[in-house]
Amino acid sequence: MTIIRQDDLIQSVADALQYISYYHPVDFIKAVSEAYQREESKAAKDALAQILVNSRMSATGHRPLCQDTGIVTVFVRVGMQVQWQSELSVTDMINEGVRRAYMLPENILRASVLEDPDGARRNTKDNTPAVIHYEIVAGDKVDIYVAAKGGGSEAKSKFAMLNPSDSVVEWVLQMLPTMGAGWCPPGILGVGIGGTAEKAMLCAKEALLEHIDIHELQARGASNRSEELRLELFDKVNALGIGAQGLGGLTTVLDVKVKDYPTHAANKAVAIIPNCAATRHVHFTLDGSGVAELPVPDLSDWPEIALESDESVRRVNLDTVDRDEISHWKPGDTLLLSGKMLTGRDAAHKKMTDMLANGEQLPVDLTGRFIYYVGPVDPIGDEAVGPAGPTTATRMDKFTRTMLEQTGLIGMVGKAERGQLAIDAIRDNQAVYLIAVGGAAYLVSKAIVKAEVVAFPELGMEAIYEFEVKDMPVTVAVDTQGESIHRIGPQIWQAKIEQHALTLKP
Repeated sequence: MTIIRQDDLIQSVADALQYISYYHPVDFIKAVSEAYQREESKAAKDALAQILVNSRMSATGHRPLCQDTGIVTVFVRVGMQVQWQSELSVTDMINEGVRRAYMLPENILRASVLEDPDGARRNTKDNTPAVIHYEIVAGDKVDIYVAAKGGGSEAKSKFAMLNPSDSVVEWVLQMLPTMGAGWCPPGILGVGIGGTAEKAMLCAKEALLEHIDIHELQARGASNRSEELRLELFDKVNALGIGAQGLGGLTTVLDVKVKDYPTHAANKAVAIIPNCAATRHVHFTLDGSGVAELPVPDLSDWPEIALESDESVRRVNLDTVDRDEISHWKPGDTLLLSGKMLTGRDAAHKKMTDMLANGEQLPVDLTGRFIYYVGPVDPIGDEAVGPAGPTTATRMDKFTRTMLEQTGLIGMVGKAERGQLAIDAIRDNQAVYLIAVGGAAYLVSKAIVKAEVVAFPELGMEAIYEFEVKDMPVTVAVDTQGESIHRIGPQIWQAKIEQHALTLKP
């Protein structure tokens, strides 16, 4: 009989969540490094470089890889010979570990979990509760997998109940382009097949915890249907040319994981869940000997990459930029922003549009300004702000026309593509949309030299800040004519990949 003590579980969960907030899994770093070395798209290669530099900075600085420090998911496998020495339930112990991790003063993590999800949507302030899955197994140990899943990638999950004769590969290839770039590729694609509706989703989520080994599989060949699907989907998804951050390129997925389960003869449940460029998970075992020990990665596993600026990079002064200047920017152009910009996410946009509808004056003047879609991590020490990467811009699409036409706003900075509703508004108002790299939040924060809350402080991380930035790297995603890099980039690279494949054939 193994006795697991209360604080050993609590502290192990807390340590694991701190650990994954700043350490990428080493297999992920190696896979991104390999993708960087082989990438031919300049825009995608630069995005991969920023992800790798950000990862090394987070590993050395012990600060979050991404400002979205995720909703916690825990898989617990409890041996039948385990006894708990605790006044709390296992669920309560795990949630206390989450609370302890997210409120650690030395590395505060962003609280993103809201209760009453279809009502008041109140922030729980400590990122509890976690989503916990239990399994009772043989043995005298407790195996725990801890993950922190960002909202952008989770939002791109897909599910379908296919007919038994339908092709899983065809369905996945239909879904991938509809997922856009909000899941921050390149990442890992988890595919769950079979069982019931909820089991397929669970299989897809569990698959994301597996080690990246697609190249080993390619070398030895498939030994079952799941492995055949992995190989086929890996090649065909990357052939879509979506690329890093959706900019167009050779690598969209670093691996494809497939997990299946027996199902009813009438059904074929299929789910897709992607992991983003801030892939975060770790496994540990409790055997009664104390708190789990997590291995400290060797920094030699991270490549040393210097971010370079060439003569094509434009330097932009946000304090003087005007409509004439932005009219010369084209999709794919790299900019370095300096000066002052405002921030605002969903809740702030909702408040502002409601105020405009009621004829009220906004608390900030947006005339001629840029707004950054971000909800930063709280700062520590002498930081101006904590990790502050972009959030998915499509969530602001429904507010875009109102904001552009009624406030004088001329530019927006976010993550991933814009929908046609927003693109039309951008074109009609001769505005621009820029993207920062999702998954490079700590790197981006180093370009922010000053941050001040200027409106809606009650919204917490969704308050409106004024950032002063210096050489913040961004890419033009939608120009004043409504041309989008997320449309033309993948088209160009899909054609190049197809052409390359044709030239290799005898």
